[in-house]
Amino acid sequence: MYKQILVPVDLNEQGFADKAVELAVWHAKQSNATIHLLNVLPGIHMSMVSSYFPKDAARKMRQDAQAQLKAFAEKYIPDEVLHHQYISEGKTWSTIIDNATRVGADLIIMPSHKRSKLDKVMLGSVASKVVENSPINVLVLKPQGLVTE
Repeated sequence: MYKQILVPVDLNEQGFADKAVELAVWHAKQSNATIHLLNVLPGIHMSMVSSYFPKDAARKMRQDAQAQLKAFAEKYIPDEVLHHQYISEGKTWSTIIDNATRVGADLIIMPSHKRSKLDKVMLGSVASKVVENSPINVLVLKPQGLVTE
């Protein structure tokens, strides 16, 4: 049974991560596990990027993301399930794996965005990069199994 479950949440894809969290809640209830919600922000602190934004933009972005992630958790995770929320910054797939290691996760549950074959070849997907590089189990929900609004 799993004890530490990491669920990456894309706050820009409303109605997408809720199915992954629903499955994480089910697993958490079965084994008294802790859920770790993670939102990854783009690398706004990189010097090339940060020069284009006001000085407090990164702080404001992080505060907004924290508020949105908290509201997401309140909506989808029952009070009796222990959970934590994290905002990190960086390349999405590697930041997910780094955070999984940091929290001692033994399972990552994440949805896979529906992508065309060309997108997968040209860009790759976050889910496939996580699966390919993760040292722990990754449960990926396929797009056809998801109901999006």
